[in-house]
Amino acid sequence: MLAWETLIAFFGVAVLLGLSPGPDNLFVLLQSAQCGWRVGLCVVLGLCLGVVGHTAAVALGLAAIVAASPMLFTVLKVCGAAYLLYMAWGAWRAPVEISETAQAQVQRDVLTLQSALGWVGRGLVMNLTNPKVLIFFLAFLPQFADPARGSVPVQIMVLGCVFMASAWLVFGSIACFSGLFGQILQRSARAQRWLNRIAATVFGALALKLAMVQR
Repeated sequence: MLAWETLIAFFGVAVLLGLSPGPDNLFVLLQSAQCGWRVGLCVVLGLCLGVVGHTAAVALGLAAIVAASPMLFTVLKVCGAAYLLYMAWGAWRAPVEISETAQAQVQRDVLTLQSALGWVGRGLVMNLTNPKVLIFFLAFLPQFADPARGSVPVQIMVLGCVFMASAWLVFGSIACFSGLFGQILQRSARAQRWLNRIAATVFGALALKLAMVQR
């Protein structure tokens, strides 16, 4: 099993990586500002489940296969870029709604189970269709594994869980703060419209950036 010193160091590095600007935290920030902190936390849960998926792919050797296959890498990249463009289109066409009463605000913020699962799914797809994250995990996680301490795949899964915990801490904080700030913006139709346009532009830029990623 991994030494505590290694786990603590890994957690610190993972937190710093989560704080650095990237598509995941931008995604959380914008979705939380647009739709509220509850939606943001659902998205964060989906992203964290994606971390589990990438970690399992590294532990089972699937990540190495994707990294070595130009076709698989391209397919994954195109799917991710297409999904981001879909999100950009949705953000651009998002309706503007003004909550005039506190009760209306509460009703809008309530999430049904189906809606919550849909937002979790968005975060999951966002993460899993980014081959850059998969390649990063393939290069990053094994550096902290020690064959002398037991099964390397098990150690990688443990590291993935620690990374997921750090992602939940950082992205969850972003979701809460951004969601609270977004409540102020929701009182203005003009602010909402600008927020939707900004979100659409960012998602479109992220799609273009992902489409240009090379192995």
